[in-house]
Amino acid sequence: MSSYLERQRDAFSGGLAAMAAKMPAKRAAPTAPASPSPSVASTTSVVPTAGGTPTKKVKRDAGAAIYSQPENTGVGTDISTKIVYAVEYLKNNGKPLALETVFSHLNVNREAESVQREVVSRLRNHPRITWKPDPNLSEQAWNSGTYEHKPVIPSVKDKTSLLNYLQKLTDARGVTVKDLKDGWPTCEDALTELEKEHKILVVRTKKDNHPKMVWLDDASLHHGVDDEFRALWGKVNVPSIDDIVHKLSAVGQKPTSEDPRLKVVDAPKEKKQKKRIQRRPGKTTNAHMNHLLKDFSHMKR
Repeated sequence: MSSYLERQRDAFSGGLAAMAAKMPAKRAAPTAPASPSPSVASTTSVVPTAGGTPTKKVKRDAGAAIYSQPENTGVGTDISTKIVYAVEYLKNNGKPLALETVFSHLNVNREAESVQREVVSRLRNHPRITWKPDPNLSEQAWNSGTYEHKPVIPSVKDKTSLLNYLQKLTDARGVTVKDLKDGWPTCEDALTELEKEHKILVVRTKKDNHPKMVWLDDASLHHGVDDEFRALWGKVNVPSIDDIVHKLSAVGQKPTSEDPRLKVVDAPKEKKQKKRIQRRPGKTTNAHMNHLLKDFSHMKR
């Protein structure tokens, strides 16, 4: 006859065997078929992965279009960027353009009307754009009229208009070629011709010899110099700078090349002693309390 512990052990073992019989058998994972070896004439290449299973890498066609990035249309999506492109577009055309033409260049035709109105508001208030109302309309709409580039120097687009503009100037500060190109992009050839005719004075850059500044010139003041005189002028010996300074100083003249800082003698500077401020001693006691500080020890009761 078995003991109580042996009966409990046999019952527990029988329960586990019954539970194992009810559970379905686990299927083994199918093995992957062997990958065929790539041939030499194949257009694909086999690249092993981290797990060891080779994968095929598809060869990309060089002429296929890539649609992961949008096409570069040359126009930004921000309204401020569109205004910059609009100014450049009107500048290159050089004539008034309708709003539909400007919208077509900026890709704003399919935008919401609120966006189009915002673009129109900025175009009309831009300092470099001139808005011309439609003369056939009694009341202008938000999309009516034409737009034209307003250059920094208006009405200067040829040699005659340039000379007239320079003659009207009341100062001698000249005109920058950068401002001329804003309304006359192809002005360099005309400036070279006017310079040869001694009608304008041109300052050019040292590196590229490009015109930088323009002033009005008078051809009647130009006089030619013979080559013989130029050769004689070049043969004249000019004294050195030190000799010129000594000769001018000998006759009491002050040369312009003399550095005035050299005349300053480095004399020792006297140190100024600061005066000591004498402070008056303040009152040690209050006047209204003098009667309380008197010595009454001599008084006896």
